[in-house]
Amino acid sequence: MKTVSVAEAIGHVLAHDITEIKPGVCKERAFRKGHVVRREDVERLRDLGKEHLFVLEIPPGHLHEDDAVHILADALHGPGVEPAGEPREGKINLKASWAGILRVDREALFRFNLLGDVMCATIAGDRYVPAGKVVAGTRAVPLTIPKSRVEEAVAVAREAGGIVAVHPMREARIGVVVTGNEVHSGRIKDAFAPLIREKAEALSCEVASVATAPDDADTIAHEIRRAIDGGADLLVTSGGMSVDPDDVTREGIRRAGAREIVHGAAILPGSVFAIAYFPGSNGTEIPLLGIPACGIYHKVTVFDVILPRVLAGERIGREQLAALGHGGLCEDCSPCIFPACPYGKG
Repeated sequence: MKTVSVAEAIGHVLAHDITEIKPGVCKERAFRKGHVVRREDVERLRDLGKEHLFVLEIPPGHLHEDDAVHILADALHGPGVEPAGEPREGKINLKASWAGILRVDREALFRFNLLGDVMCATIAGDRYVPAGKVVAGTRAVPLTIPKSRVEEAVAVAREAGGIVAVHPMREARIGVVVTGNEVHSGRIKDAFAPLIREKAEALSCEVASVATAPDDADTIAHEIRRAIDGGADLLVTSGGMSVDPDDVTREGIRRAGAREIVHGAAILPGSVFAIAYFPGSNGTEIPLLGIPACGIYHKVTVFDVILPRVLAGERIGREQLAALGHGGLCEDCSPCIFPACPYGKG
């Protein structure tokens, strides 16, 4: 930086913000750091009491931090993510363009940050985010940065197709089958279906049907098939996932024609969760989420983790359920701050 008179500053880059204060009215930025001083700015600057300025001389082959971070932000974001405004102190935030599942390419993010002089920090991925949620921030670390370093960073991000993306979720028609003799007979009031409806509708899904079934595998299979025939494109069963002799829900799922069933997830609460897939029309699949009894007693369970991911088109299998282990133990925080916590983000 160097000091020059206002008249000599034309064509130079301001090294700091210049603030205008209107007594009793406002205090606001009149010129931002990085602004290139123009001839028409001279009198305005003098009105602000400026006769001398700190200006920045950018070396050949370098970029000002604000110019660099625009380039970085454009390369970092994939579908469903966009810049959240102009740079402030060399930083630009990235926000979700729509609601969906946040995906972060962690390996590419590591290589990007390993370069030095540039950085990007994100919130934890593999989670639902609403539209407008800030999901990442990036900046050039020095005030001026070699153009070659920016080009290296851009190459890493573009090779990954964008390091941060939000996958949109479909609006499913959900068929719910609540299992258990005690519910089917009316001995106890069903608590599962209202809970599933509340969580599904929060994600813009419709609960198209609700049925109860006793602890009988053939009856459970019949109700599952009836939900599919009624137009459900996602199924949820509740209860009957443990090791008691009456827990026959998985057998009912198998008899209903599931082509694949995976039982057990590395997550608490929710370790006896099951997921299955049924053949749908035109080569599609209809997923079924088997929710254990913990879904009644805990505010957040495996259902809250897996449902948004399935709605975003992810196929969940053994590998995905095993990967939940790191961060898969709910800490029962009070108050609960899910999804702004590590739970279920492996």
